[in-house]
Amino acid sequence: MASPALSRAEKIRILSSGLYCITAEEYSRGRSNADVAGQMLDAGVKIIQYREKEKSGREMFIECSTLREMTAERNALLIVNDHADLALSVEADGVHVGQDDMPIEAVRKLAGDMIIGLSTHSPLQAMDAVRRGADYIGVGPIYRTFTKKNVCDPVGLEYLDYAVQNISIPFVAIGGIKEHNLPDVCSHGAKTVCLVTEITGAEDIRSTIERVQSILTAAKSKF
Repeated sequence: MASPALSRAEKIRILSSGLYCITAEEYSRGRSNADVAGQMLDAGVKIIQYREKEKSGREMFIECSTLREMTAERNALLIVNDHADLALSVEADGVHVGQDDMPIEAVRKLAGDMIIGLSTHSPLQAMDAVRRGADYIGVGPIYRTFTKKNVCDPVGLEYLDYAVQNISIPFVAIGGIKEHNLPDVCSHGAKTVCLVTEITGAEDIRSTIERVQSILTAAKSKF
């Protein structure tokens, strides 16, 4: 079930800063999505996106239902990638779509008050997303990434600068971000960041997240 203790405003607030985690079983050292998500939650993560491309609908429903229970217990957000029907069926907090997926207007008709995120790769797409009613956007890929297939070229820190200065809704800096380059991303004003394989592929997920959180905390104190 959806997190009953969290209002819509509180969910938006959670998205406004912190670590945005995404499942990636292919890069998880043989661990299940539930195992990885559990370690993320144990480390204090408040946002988890369920992203699966190759599994059957039944498998995704079972996994996502488990993650919904886990996140609800911790008052953490569960966002489902691409599949609005799956998000609705497990009462997720939101759904995230890409530029070539179902338009956010159509998702809104299905999802109602659910949080809707949209991946963007340029200032024009960012402004368009705001105009069309996205609740938050992804800004990236900042650096080259191989986590997603058929991904566009890196947009670099210049687009991040634009988002910091011009976008009023929450946004997630994503794409090729690692522990070593995270300070640069934070220095450009990113408040919500996503490191995918750096976390899912870590030998010790909790320790990795703790170091990342320390970098975010240090950056926040400078602004």
